Amino acid sequence: MTAIIVLFELEPAPDGAPGPDGVEPAVLAVHAAGGDPDVPEDPLPRTLCGLDTDPMEHSHYRPTRPGEPWYPPALADRRCPTCEALLRAR
Repeated sequence: MTAIIVLFELEPAPDGAPGPDGVEPAVLAVHAAGGDPDVPEDPLPRTLCGLDTDPMEHSHYRPTRPGEPWYPPALADRRCPTCEALLRAR
C-alpha cells in the first residue's frame, strides 16, 4: 500500500499573498493523495478525488497511533468525502 499524503486545499488569496495580518489562507478542504514512489514525501499529481495536487499545501500530518483518522482531527469538518470514501474502499 502506498503512503497517503494529506493535502490542504486553501482559499485563494486575491494576489497570492498571505491573508490579512499575515494570516495564512483558510483551509477549504482536506484531501488525500498517494505518495510518489520515487520521492515518498511528494504527492502524486492528483488527489484520490481527481484534483490537481500542485496548488495544494502539504499538511505534513501523519496519524501517530492506530485508529487515528487520516486527516488532522481539528479539520474533520473539512475532509473531502470522495477521498475518504476511496480510502475506506482500500
